[in-house]
Amino acid sequence: MQDDKVQNLPFPGNPVVPQTFDDSKVIQFQCNKGIACWNACCSNIDISLTPYDILRLKRRFDTSSGEFLQTYTVPYEMEQNSIAGVKLRPVANGTACQFMTPQGCSVYEDRPTACRYYPVALLSLRRQDEYTDHASYALIEEPHCLGHKEPRQISVANYRKEQGLEPYDDLARGWRQLILKKKSSGPSIGKPSKRSLELFFMVCYDIDRFSQFVASDGFSDIYDLPTEELKNILCDDVELMQFGFRFLRQVLFGEESIALRKEATEERRVRLQERQQRLETEATARRAMEQDEMYDPEE
Repeated sequence: MQDDKVQNLPFPGNPVVPQTFDDSKVIQFQCNKGIACWNACCSNIDISLTPYDILRLKRRFDTSSGEFLQTYTVPYEMEQNSIAGVKLRPVANGTACQFMTPQGCSVYEDRPTACRYYPVALLSLRRQDEYTDHASYALIEEPHCLGHKEPRQISVANYRKEQGLEPYDDLARGWRQLILKKKSSGPSIGKPSKRSLELFFMVCYDIDRFSQFVASDGFSDIYDLPTEELKNILCDDVELMQFGFRFLRQVLFGEESIALRKEATEERRVRLQERQQRLETEATARRAMEQDEMYDPEE
């Protein structure tokens, strides 16, 4: 039974130890200000952000999601011509985290998921015959990190609690499932359109722009959300983020959980029918062309 992974299993030279385990695994690790490698891991960063990471940090800086993305992040492709992720932007002309200070992390209470997990790596897995993901873990061992030599043993489960990871993982699960679903779907859903890629980016990372979209007349003309539900969504960024994951599952994968207005449903049916007819016409034309080339008398 094959597994689909959010992040690939380690390869030679990768600091992730090529063994996975569950949260009962006991590791030896501790990080503190007195350790000789203090701040070394923050001096050369490659930190991907979840939607909830962005929500927490943009709140901390009391800024819009768009301004936060522009100032502190860079986008990247998770796969070629596929959906995007977001990473923390290092300092100008350097590799260190913008939030690093001699005393440690300046945003420690709102530090990203990846920082909380270190030196553990979260692997989100889904078996081909299942529709929910399973958490598995691996260990990151980098030469500069002396935390592995500290005399403290702790289970991964207790380490996650210590680092405050449970709400972070719970609130990012919908996003991870979207990524797993996209990767496991592959060619079956075709190459994503530019519009769908832009939609994924807005919904997952630019929460304030998504809020404006949900509050627009255009959205209400298509989707039939109860007034109270719409109000709750627009008043709470976490609720809006979770609704966004539902919205993307419906738009990208046809998993309908948000009611469409009758007129919009009919228009969508007509568009799908026209698209199917167009694809069939194009396929017929291609087959005819191939047959003409096969029986070309000049050959």
